Amino acid sequence: MRPNFEEGGKFYAFHSLFDAIDTFFLTPEKTTSTGCHIRDAVDNKRTMFTVVIALIPALLFGMYNIGYQHYLVLGEIAQGDYLANFWGNFGYGLLKLLPMIIVSYVVGLGIECVFAQIRKHEVSEGYFVTGMLIPLICPPDVPLWQLALAVAFAVIIGKEVFGGTGYNFLNPALVARAFLFFSYPIQMSGDKVWITGDAITGATPLGEMIAGVSTPSASVLDMIIGFVPGSVGETSVIAIAIGALILLVTGVASWRVMLSVFVGGAAMGLIFNAVGANEYMSMPFYYHFLMGGFMFGAVFMATDPVTAAHTNTGKYIYGFLIGVMAVLIRVVNPAYPEGMMLAILLLNVFAPLIDYYVVDANIRKRAKRAKLVSNK
Repeated sequence: MRPNFEEGGKFYAFHSLFDAIDTFFLTPEKTTSTGCHIRDAVDNKRTMFTVVIALIPALLFGMYNIGYQHYLVLGEIAQGDYLANFWGNFGYGLLKLLPMIIVSYVVGLGIECVFAQIRKHEVSEGYFVTGMLIPLICPPDVPLWQLALAVAFAVIIGKEVFGGTGYNFLNPALVARAFLFFSYPIQMSGDKVWITGDAITGATPLGEMIAGVSTPSASVLDMIIGFVPGSVGETSVIAIAIGALILLVTGVASWRVMLSVFVGGAAMGLIFNAVGANEYMSMPFYYHFLMGGFMFGAVFMATDPVTAAHTNTGKYIYGFLIGVMAVLIRVVNPAYPEGMMLAILLLNVFAPLIDYYVVDANIRKRAKRAKLVSNK
């Protein structure tokens, strides 16, 4: 079939799509012809698949939790009866989430294929991860047409206009969420999350804190396990921690970024605890890790190798500031209860500047050291 999709073939217009499918299932036949190189079975696609595998625990739990929250609000199961109607919960969540995943991949990969064909490039591997991340950071009842618009905006404006994967300076999945957040705030406002199609809603722990309660109604155990309303993949700390372990063991994600995000969040939370001007400030700092998208953002978003800082020192600074800004935005500005999204996007913009000053400081330090040696 290959000759039909190569230049001059009758299906050349679909060359990029054919190449994407071919390299998805088979090892690419291209080899390095010049220069030094290392033979390795791990290429970009395999790296991206590792991230997708790390997302599976959050994906599966998110499916179950959608159904659990739905039937809980309808009164068909009791609070805390987690195993009641197990397959019914999972089946309902599957039917809600599967269309979102399909829309995300069809729209996103379709646009990627068009741009790749026009530029005569290969289809980027990066969207395999982005296409899964976008549904996981959205409420389960976001209208599919809104999701399609957000995906198109993220791929075209957040990525392709800058040259595609590797050239984007903002995380595309968060660009999609930001588009939904500012364009359709009713579905993405953070203080309420849609649970069913018949307008039944449930307050998220983050939304309750913004409303002025002293502590969320959900227990710490519920927030750790994930049986709380929220965006699909962001509720379960355990599922996200399993994904983090996979990313760290395989070396795909930076532990420096992950660790410093939590250190920054804890530092800002403790500062607010010391101030204690209101109930939100007095809330134990570790609650921020359990609520909203903090954990998910620290593991899967902040560690994006394209949009994060690249120097080791820069990674510490970058992650620390994300944690600080996420808690700061949450507590100080109730209009944006989910501060993690805005914090990561803000630091995406500053990541190159952070790296620049880290490298510049290194150069000046080495120059000073060389000058001292020469003077001796």
